[in-house]
Amino acid sequence: MKKITVWGVDWAPPFAQGLVRDLRVRWALEEAGLAYESRWVGVEERHSDTYRRKHPFGLVPVLESDEGTMIESGAIVYAIAEHSEALMPADQRAKTLGWMFAALNTVEPPVWNLFVIDLLHPDEAWAKLRRPGAVDEVKARLAALSAWLDGRDYLQDCFTAADILMTTALRFIRHTDLVAEFPRIDAYVKRCEARPAFQTALRNQMADYARNVPVAA
Repeated sequence: MKKITVWGVDWAPPFAQGLVRDLRVRWALEEAGLAYESRWVGVEERHSDTYRRKHPFGLVPVLESDEGTMIESGAIVYAIAEHSEALMPADQRAKTLGWMFAALNTVEPPVWNLFVIDLLHPDEAWAKLRRPGAVDEVKARLAALSAWLDGRDYLQDCFTAADILMTTALRFIRHTDLVAEFPRIDAYVKRCEARPAFQTALRNQMADYARNVPVAA
């Protein structure tokens, strides 16, 4: 995989900064030691025919390389991991893949649902009615994850691509105290976020947000 370009949004509101899903792609590339170029797309440009040819839904991330154009953060992280023994050890490939899907399909949906309720529709009557059930669903997932992490630093014997997806999914509820209620998960997230590759990826993502703050009318 050569000549890699990663597309993200040029700005996000403060509550979403550090959460946009191109972060997990940049983190994977940093962990894999693969150089990449950052490109940024504005809101209006995302709806252009040119960008829709990259991503049919006008979203991010998009990864372009000599192997073609890819969309969907999970698929992109998987493709990167295929090129990196550090992210997908040969003897743990099946387990890594399973935990990648667990992060995306089992943990992220209820976590994202709570994010949407709290930060996108906080004043809606339906959101206030739905929130207690949404919190219960998140806690159920966190309880199971906490049990799995008992005695483990990472989801498997070592850090893998699955930890990238799990950590970035859990960050969607950083506005709550839910992760802190589960000390093993709290320590796990902090351990993953302390990795130099994560810190570099986060700085990369945040850099243009700072340069592209909208000018008040």
